[in-house]
Amino acid sequence: MALNIVLFEPEIPQNTGNIARTCAATGSNLHLIKPLGFSVEDKYLKRAGLDYWNLVNIIYHDNFEKFQKTTGNNKIFISTTKESRYYTDVTYTEECYIIFGKETAGLPNYIHEEYVENRIKIPMVNMENVRSLNLANSVNIIIYEALRQLGFPQMI
Repeated sequence: MALNIVLFEPEIPQNTGNIARTCAATGSNLHLIKPLGFSVEDKYLKRAGLDYWNLVNIIYHDNFEKFQKTTGNNKIFISTTKESRYYTDVTYTEECYIIFGKETAGLPNYIHEEYVENRIKIPMVNMENVRSLNLANSVNIIIYEALRQLGFPQMI
């Protein structure tokens, strides 16, 4: 049993490397939906993940539709700035999926429309001048709330 962090078409290797490191530290799965904005051989990706790559269960998906076929009946949440419900207002489940959009554009409308009831956000002030938090920071905030709700399973 593990949480599933999903990155939709990530573009910045350092963010993905940092998220991979968090997934290693939390026992979470990392799903990467292609196309990726970098090579998985990228030196910045590897440096950001340090020596944790062998500790991360990374699953690659050719596109969003193929990813959806792997989720079964597990709950899916999407992180967005376009929502009024906070990430702390939902109940996470073991093996749920938390999807994060690409750094420059977020998630496409068709994903927003399909999961409108499962959209969550991290509160921020003055959204007119600050579009969003850094992707890796957003993943960290939400993953630790989900793990807190679940009682930090298998963690010391």
